[in-house]
Amino acid sequence: MPLYYFNVYNDDVALDEEGANLADDQAARAHAINAARSLAADTASKGHLTLNDRIEIEDADHRPVATVRFGEAVEIR
Repeated sequence: MPLYYFNVYNDDVALDEEGANLADDQAARAHAINAARSLAADTASKGHLTLNDRIEIEDADHRPVATVRFGEAVEIR
């Protein structure tokens, strides 16, 4: 299975040094969406949420695969 890295850009920058082995780009995007939802909930519990915060997905060679913004990971009503 391919290796993907998930770098988080929110209140802090957290570069993923371990990565995760996932089936494909679609599985990596789903993983990032779930992580973005969890991080957004944590941020909102502190009283704020920036919808442009993001997770950047990279492949094993650290080439960009996709970006998931927190605002894309949740439905705003």
